[in-house]
Amino acid sequence: MKIALVGCGALGGYYGARLCVAGHETHFLLRSDYEAVRARGVQIRSAHGDFTAHPHCARGPQEIGPCDLVVIGLKTTANDQFAHLLPPLVGAHTAVLTLQNGLGNEEALARLFPVDQILGGLCFVCLNRLAPGVIQHLAHGRIVLGEFQRPAGTRTHTLAKAFRAAGVPCDVTDRLAEAHWQKLVWNIAFNGLGVASAAGRRALLEPDAPPALGTVLDECLTTDRLLASPDWTLLVRELMLEVIAVSRALGHQMPDHYADYEISRTREMGAYRASTLIDFERQTPLELEALFLEPLRQARAARVATPRLESLSRVLVALAEQPRQTRSETH
Repeated sequence: MKIALVGCGALGGYYGARLCVAGHETHFLLRSDYEAVRARGVQIRSAHGDFTAHPHCARGPQEIGPCDLVVIGLKTTANDQFAHLLPPLVGAHTAVLTLQNGLGNEEALARLFPVDQILGGLCFVCLNRLAPGVIQHLAHGRIVLGEFQRPAGTRTHTLAKAFRAAGVPCDVTDRLAEAHWQKLVWNIAFNGLGVASAAGRRALLEPDAPPALGTVLDECLTTDRLLASPDWTLLVRELMLEVIAVSRALGHQMPDHYADYEISRTREMGAYRASTLIDFERQTPLELEALFLEPLRQARAARVATPRLESLSRVLVALAEQPRQTRSETH
């Protein structure tokens, strides 16, 4: 296949590198990493074996042209760039696959392209970008693929086979929306609390307590430290159970014990720094809309009480809006 990767950070870079070494004609649309990747390729450091991929490099989508598959690994904060970046890559038969976190990404693509060209993927993987063109693969890597607003067809199963042939465990779902809510169980709890821990537990437990902004904040907590504390682990579990309750109210099938599975799986990751925590420390925009605010809106529309998610969202918005100087002085 001719494949374009749009958003070549840790996520897009890793999966794109896998597809590249599997023999696909793989094009990376790059900005700051262009020179590094063109000169040295994409270097993957992994416990499963290091490797380097040498994809085609482009600065603009017009240099690439229409593809068989477009894989989107952009942060959801860049979704306003879809109309600029994607049309030159998409022909009448192009599959457009978003691997982004949260809710609303397929809907944004459907405003630009026919629904039957849009797919979504959920990535269960631990990755960090160490330097331009250098990605550390810590654990996991499975993708769950589905089609937007319909059951999976032959094309999706063919793409899943291509990912598996590239060394990526890949499953197919007929219920993409349900899979999104499964992923939110982890993302809301660990991405959210990893950042919100900087404001302290009181801000999350007491709805009227403002985050301690402008003062010395507590440090952000990695996943292992959240789970090493019974108090923080309780908040993790409460958030997960709220997300599960919303998903069930929306007609999805998810048992309460799914929270135990996610907590157990996370203990295997060690001191993992979730992506939102990294964004916060780097002072880059947080994926608040897709990961927290849209799920909260859907919870309210379904009339499901989510006091922990309400508090978490309030704290995250406040932290994201604090002055950059204050934030940099505390890390």
